[in-house]
Amino acid sequence: MAARREREYRVKHTLKLHGIIVGHSELEHCERGVGRAWGAFRPGLGYDLVQPVFRLFAQAVAADGSHQDTVKLERYYKARDALNLELTDETGAKIPASTIHIADYSVEDGPSAIRLDVLIADEAYWARR
Repeated sequence: MAARREREYRVKHTLKLHGIIVGHSELEHCERGVGRAWGAFRPGLGYDLVQPVFRLFAQAVAADGSHQDTVKLERYYKARDALNLELTDETGAKIPASTIHIADYSVEDGPSAIRLDVLIADEAYWARR
């Protein structure tokens, strides 16, 4: 039953940078036990503002995990955390997230190879989901 509910969950989430829409995702997949949700990411007009940060991750970590550049990875973590991105639900209510990550392998694998991955500790979010 839980797997069925997760597949049916189709709520538009919006990612913002200081009020500018970066993109959207339905966060159609989740691991409730660890508070993780992820899904396909559709970039918005503001994605250009943050894409260099998330492309740094793609340069640091191969999509298949075969190699990591620890220096670039450290730069990525600092830059990502400094963005202070905000995740909201379909009503515009803020969803507290401890980590927001965009896996952007669009250069390597095409425009659909972008995924939003978030860690959400908010019990109210998981109760609604």
